[in-house]
Parts: sequence; structure tokens; C-alpha cells
Amino acid sequence: MVNTMKALVLAEHGGIENLAVVTDKPVPTADEGHVVIRVRASSFNYHDVFTVRGMPGIKVPLPVIPGLDMAGEIAEIGAGVTGWSVGDRVLVNPLNKKKGLMGEMLDGGMAEYCRVAADQLIKMPDAVTFEEAASLPVAYGTAHRMLITHNTVKAGDKVLILGASGGVGTGCVMLAKHLGAEVIACAGSAEKIERLKELGADEGVNYREEEFQKWAIAKYGKPQRRSYEGGVDVVINFTGGDTWVPSLKCIKRGGKILTCGATAGFDPKEDLRYIWSFELQVIGSNSFYDDNLSALMDLIAEGALKVVIDKVLPLEEAASGLAMIENREVLGKIVVTP
Repeated sequence: MVNTMKALVLAEHGGIENLAVVTDKPVPTADEGHVVIRVRASSFNYHDVFTVRGMPGIKVPLPVIPGLDMAGEIAEIGAGVTGWSVGDRVLVNPLNKKKGLMGEMLDGGMAEYCRVAADQLIKMPDAVTFEEAASLPVAYGTAHRMLITHNTVKAGDKVLILGASGGVGTGCVMLAKHLGAEVIACAGSAEKIERLKELGADEGVNYREEEFQKWAIAKYGKPQRRSYEGGVDVVINFTGGDTWVPSLKCIKRGGKILTCGATAGFDPKEDLRYIWSFELQVIGSNSFYDDNLSALMDLIAEGALKVVIDKVLPLEEAASGLAMIENREVLGKIVVTP
């Protein structure tokens, strides 16, 4: 292997402009229990924006190479690693059991090579591309665990999805549709809504032009406390902030609000009256596991799921891709091929 590589490096917290591509980063070595992979694709998540900005209470060891999600080929195998061969195609679960998240607590996938613990590797089916696999962990893995592992959505449910145009959102749209639900996708432009309908959404709500909860009540009726009439069965809300109470107002009695994040604020105004008087279930879902990622790759290989990729960029243009995510200008995933 070569001694140096190209990598996208964050030297200090701040804005996207703090990211820089270097060409002389030392190639990592495969120490005991680890492999080095030749990264073929890595995808951004909104979490990478938080890493660049800096997060209260989380001390990121700088400089760091961002990129939680990655797929590639094993280039070198360290001592004590069994069951894998050089050249194997692998998806990486970004959670390192000892140190934390790749791309945050240790170097991630926005580089030509990356050192990975062997227990983070998942074999890729031949029918799945590196770009597809690298799109899965944080976004689709989170959606799969929230909807399928926790068994929260069933055929016939009316499911309203906030933030439907992002990575997790598009994953929720397609998985909810796969489960037989009626899907209402909320996004910030008519163009995004049309594309979400192409992915399977039955209805679309432009939240910049109308309040989603009022749309849902006009469409399905006002939820009734003494019956199960009116409202939607499930609201998927990983935005939080000002959307939390409006979400509660359009869920039917006995319905569910699912959350796996809070991109618009983790400390929203609350109204407990809706939760008790409508017997609502607030269901949290955190992270994803190997079984979620393997199941997703099987769905892709079977043709039952198509990953939504907005753009595939070279490493030299990676920072501009993350800026698009920060500005919410994407539908689906931004993938980088180092």
C-alpha cells in the first residue's frame, strides 16, 4: 500500500470552511483486531454538521476525518482477525464499541483508507453497490430500527413524516410504504414533494406554505378523545423544536409519535394534555445494529428498496456536499467517493 493518502480533515471547530482536503495524511495500519479498508464510498449525515460546529459536552479529538458511513474493500488485515480476506467487500457499522462513532471520536470515511475494528464489518451482497451500502447506516439503519425493529407501523396506518426529504426521512417514506402504510411526506418545497411522491408518498405537505397539523385535521378529521375517529395513526418527528406540540394535535386517540432525534431543538414546548387525554404513545428509537444494516442490504439486493442518492461527489468537492446538507438543499443522501 501507499504511505500517504487524500483525506478531508477538520482541524478546528467552526463552519464548513474549516474542512480541508489534504494529500499527505499517513495511511493507517492494521493493528491487532483491526483491518484497513480502501474506502470506495462514504456518505454524509446531519451529524457531520454538528461535528464540524462542535457539540456541547462532546470533546472531539482534533484533527479528525469526518464521515460516519462508509463501504469499501479490505486492503490489510491485522493480527487476530479471522473470517475476513483482503479484497472482501464490506459495509462498516460506524459505532466502534470502545471509542464511539467513526468520524467523530476517531477518523471516519472521508479518506482513501480507514482503519476499522473487525467487529464493525458487515459483508456486502454482490448486488449492492458501495454507494448504496455507504448510504445506509445512520439514515436508513435508524429508520429501519424505528419502524421495523420496534414494530411501530402496520399496513393501513396513516403515517405523517416530518423532515421527509433528508436521509432518515426518505428511508422512513420508503420503509413505511414497504409496510403498506398510507404515507404523508412533509417537506419544504413543491419540488421535494413531487420527488417524494415518486418514491411512494401518497400525499405531500409543504410546511412553508401550510401548517402540517391543520392539513392533517382537514384531511382526516379532528382527533376525538372519546372515540378513535380523526387524525393520523403515526407521526414520525425527529425534528423536535416548534413541531412537537403541533404533532401531538393531529394524532388519533391511541396513536404514536416516533422520535429518533431533534434537529430543530431537543427541548421543545410540551403539552401533556394531548398525551394523556388521547392516550398517545411516545416511542423513542436510538441508533441501529448490524441486523438492521444486513436486512436493508437484503432489501436492496431483492429490489424491494432503492436508496435515494442526491449527488455522488469526489473528495475534492465533499465540503460543498456537506454545505448542501446544512442548508437543507438535498433530497436523500450525499455520497463521496474518495
